[in-house]
Amino acid sequence: MNDLSAPSSIPSSVPSSYPLARLRPWLLAVPVLLLLAYLVLMDNGAVSRAGLLLHELMHDGRHLLGVPCH
Repeated sequence: MNDLSAPSSIPSSVPSSYPLARLRPWLLAVPVLLLLAYLVLMDNGAVSRAGLLLHELMHDGRHLLGVPCH
């Protein structure tokens, strides 16, 4: 018999759900990263009105990433 032959039986125990513990880091990280990307790339002071320091950090971040902002 050939070693490359198909298996005679297919296992019937297929997990029905993906463990939530493996998804939890992504479910937390993706919204945070999207918010950070919005603040740095497109905010222009609409949300980040917490002070001049935050505005300057976002402005310098745009220049660092090469995004035109003015």
